[in-house]
Amino acid sequence: MTEPTRYSTPPVELPLCADPDPVPVEGCAGCTELAAVRDRARAGGDMTTVSDCNVFLRRHPQDH
Repeated sequence: MTEPTRYSTPPVELPLCADPDPVPVEGCAGCTELAAVRDRARAGGDMTTVSDCNVFLRRHPQDH
């Protein structure tokens, strides 16, 4: 059995995942509305809604 570590270890550094926001499909009212909601959420600091809108926008073009 190994001896437990008795000193602090340096933090693990994870890569930053900075995917660009998806672009709404031109002429699609649904995409336009999702982008508008995302913009209002970002302005209000609601990053959960921003993330949700990005997921919906990424999935939405499948229905076009």
